[in-house]
Amino acid sequence: MIIGIDIGSTTTKAVSADSGRVIDKIKTKAMDAVTSATGALGKMLVEHDIKIDQIEKIMITGAGSTKIRNDLFGIPTEKIDEITAIGVGGMFLSKRENIIIANIGTGTAIIEAKKDLISHLGGSGVGGGTILGLSKLLLLTSNFNGIMKLAESGNLNQVDLLLEDIMETDISFLRREATASNFGKMLDTARHEDIALGIVNMVYQVIGMLSVFAARSKGIDRVIVTGNGSGNQIGKEILSFITGMYGITFDYPTDAEYTTAIGAALSKTAAPSPLS
Repeated sequence: MIIGIDIGSTTTKAVSADSGRVIDKIKTKAMDAVTSATGALGKMLVEHDIKIDQIEKIMITGAGSTKIRNDLFGIPTEKIDEITAIGVGGMFLSKRENIIIANIGTGTAIIEAKKDLISHLGGSGVGGGTILGLSKLLLLTSNFNGIMKLAESGNLNQVDLLLEDIMETDISFLRREATASNFGKMLDTARHEDIALGIVNMVYQVIGMLSVFAARSKGIDRVIVTGNGSGNQIGKEILSFITGMYGITFDYPTDAEYTTAIGAALSKTAAPSPLS
């Protein structure tokens, strides 16, 4: 059995895998990387009744993995490049071997994954961290669930300048309800709900368009969305709107938030060479 651990800035995910199959998965939160990694491993052992001698190896990845300098609990522990882990995990979950992945976390990474090669095409500092930071400033809250609750009843017409505000008809393939400028209207009557939706809309539009550019540059018509931001229902609706305009489909595999941990666990037998 191999344990894959993705040590993020606040959330750590761990999965167990055996013979190329993912068996169990867990998630923990801690600000300290060592506490996070050992806590995730301990939780995996206790909750799923795994004995230490059943574990052949631990594969760690993510921002916090650089803080782990020794084997965990005496189990051989190796680091794997995060881009490689995302690529391996994305191919496994999507059951595809030639894909573009948009991995949405604190920021966003755009990755091309093939059976024999995984490359980092680029990315953006715009992601979940952007939503939290702007909401703390503009809405005086950084509670993610609370922000999403506000956004559910928001009205973009209060904050975004739309094409219909400046044009009487569609422009080429762009629909009149498409955004001309994020926060380009910002009416005095805008409520917190409207601002929350404006923030989420801006972040996912940036992610969506980066994904479209990446997919088109590689002649691919779909993007696999992974990471913590893959399960956001409002985000999915925004990306669906982009699909309608640009013809690039966004797919959300089951367990997408565990993609990196899964890739780490499976990388022993499937680790294409990364390019950066």
